[in-house]
Amino acid sequence: MLRKEFRIILLSLLVSFLLTAAKFTAYFLTHSVAILSDALESIINVVAGAFACYSIYLAGKPRDENHPYGHGKVEFFSIGFEGAMIFIAGCLILVKAGQYFTGAHPLEDVMQGVWLIGATMLVNLALGVYLVRVGRSLSSITITGNGQHIMTDVYSSLGLIAALVIIHFTGWTWMDPLVSVIMGALILRKGYQMLRRSISGLMDETDMQVVDKVISILSAHRHETWIDVHNMRVQQYGNNYHIDCHITLPYYMELSQAHEQLKAVEVLVDNGFPGSEVEFFIHADPCIPSCCHYCQLLNCPVRKDAFTGKISWTRENVLPNRKHGE
Repeated sequence: MLRKEFRIILLSLLVSFLLTAAKFTAYFLTHSVAILSDALESIINVVAGAFACYSIYLAGKPRDENHPYGHGKVEFFSIGFEGAMIFIAGCLILVKAGQYFTGAHPLEDVMQGVWLIGATMLVNLALGVYLVRVGRSLSSITITGNGQHIMTDVYSSLGLIAALVIIHFTGWTWMDPLVSVIMGALILRKGYQMLRRSISGLMDETDMQVVDKVISILSAHRHETWIDVHNMRVQQYGNNYHIDCHITLPYYMELSQAHEQLKAVEVLVDNGFPGSEVEFFIHADPCIPSCCHYCQLLNCPVRKDAFTGKISWTRENVLPNRKHGE
């Protein structure tokens, strides 16, 4: 049985193929360069959707000896490929629009083009909202990125429809290449954003939203023996997460007790990311006298200093590689 993610992206691919055909039909009816720009971007939807299908298939393969962290990082290649294709499409659109600026060109059957583009916009709106919502629930950057790209297509189609209606009632054909230039610039911007997201993922750039979520989960269920958490690092592989951190525990705690505490941390965070697999590598640090003033284990038999107050866990004290008292 195909994975849910694969079936979703396959649906996106099939819909994008049909909508691309409809947009080229609108272009041949109207000879509008702005509609051609929209159709060229839709070709990118099809190509990127095909690559996304393969990346999701590969990301779903189990870990092996050559890929101990799994194959999930291929999703960053997928979104990078899609971003590069969008960027190229934007450049082609700007070149084509520049050619049309050199001379007037007649438009035909503009309102038929409006109705066709309007129909594709509504279908893309439903598909884009669905992909973004499902992609976030599944923690799939490929599905989410594909949905965001399609939503960009929706906004550009809306602007295109408005321009075509104005052209139809005013005869201002010079607006056609102008709208194409605007669409090309917006597409270039979106392509850059997707390339930036791909590079940051491949370079293991920290996702602060994920860090904040982990800190929030641990803070909400904070145990008195968890004196502090520090040196936290988060990596994402597809919809899986690898988290490293150090936790300071009472130095006299037995190994079996320390293991139970670390296991409790793993279970808490894993439950906080439903639908994802969370792998924890936790290093247990022994407490030192400088920890006593913020240690909440009030009945500690070896306390050196009085408890002066709880230190809230934030990015500022969880990410650095040092105990809070140092």
